[in-house]
Amino acid sequence: MTNQSPVTHADAGRSWQDRLEPYLAIIGPMAMIAMILIVMAILEPTRYFRASNFNIIFLEAALYMPMAMAMTFVITQRGIDLSVGSVAALTGIIMAFAMKQYGFAPWFAVGLAITTGALFGLINGLVITRFKVPDLIGTLAMDLVYRGFALVLAKGLVLARFPDLITDIGRGRIPGFIPIPVLIGLTTFVVGAFLLRKSWFGRYSIAIGSNPEAAEMTGISVNRYKIYAYVLMGAMAGLAGLMLTGKLNAIQATSAPYFNLHVIAAVVVGGTSLFGGRAYMLGSLAGVLLLSMMINALVTLRIEFFWQSVASGVVIILSVAFYTWLQKKDRDGSKGLLASLRTPENNKIYKLAGALVSALLVFVVLGFLFAADTTGSG
Repeated sequence: MTNQSPVTHADAGRSWQDRLEPYLAIIGPMAMIAMILIVMAILEPTRYFRASNFNIIFLEAALYMPMAMAMTFVITQRGIDLSVGSVAALTGIIMAFAMKQYGFAPWFAVGLAITTGALFGLINGLVITRFKVPDLIGTLAMDLVYRGFALVLAKGLVLARFPDLITDIGRGRIPGFIPIPVLIGLTTFVVGAFLLRKSWFGRYSIAIGSNPEAAEMTGISVNRYKIYAYVLMGAMAGLAGLMLTGKLNAIQATSAPYFNLHVIAAVVVGGTSLFGGRAYMLGSLAGVLLLSMMINALVTLRIEFFWQSVASGVVIILSVAFYTWLQKKDRDGSKGLLASLRTPENNKIYKLAGALVSALLVFVVLGFLFAADTTGSG
């Protein structure tokens, strides 16, 4: 007599995409990490695979871990925060002035940085929920506001030389254990995973991202929980500003210019949907590690700094496209990905792209043929 559970029958009827979906948040980034390791093992094995280099990677990743944890909640609710870099810089400057000009003890300055960041997050949340400004526009405008305040306060100065507590938070190490920033970053992810899976805040965040109208009808205060997410985001940006100040032992108004791109990229690469309703805290952690390893690999290969932004943008586009395709249940029946790319509508777009590329090549060729002779001009 055979005993077969209904779960087995249900699993047998599921497609391979459905079976893999719960694990893709970690499989995707880990596969890309493996590719980076293979490429670097071929091109630069001695320089890349050193303990000191991996220490640099983990310290760099730790700086983004708190923000990636909080951004996971924001994006899960169909939100976005483009002001995190400016918040980090401004909170770092406020903390520096509190210690240097007003004699604040380091512990109080640390609390001030995180609390100030949370206040800025509250302002972001109120702008979005009370004034009904879309998240993208609202946080982009507030990014300009916070960066402007940082420039006004700092007046072009670089504030440097902080107490040991601040530098320990940014680059210290517990003897015989992991670096302090890595411990802080991992702790924030543990707390974030607990909030996401075990608290009302996490469950409501997923419900709001899945369907805000339905969540409102079930009695969830959508605006209040969106504000909570932005307050958490601001607090973690303040913590990141503190960690950045300690890591560099300095802070200035133009610090952290690419924080928003890096954090959003890490969360999206980790499988959290930009369309809301799906969040993977472990995936966000893997995304942070992936981007730090990728940037470190570009530096190790002596590739120009500006290509790091190009690489991050490409990773975001490919990740969003990949996860969107996997979620689209009616994309092409059972004919596979290639069939979904060969629809009549897509064929017309390919023709348009071909025409534009051909026109561009014609202009380039004609430009070279009829270029003025500038060899004699001086």
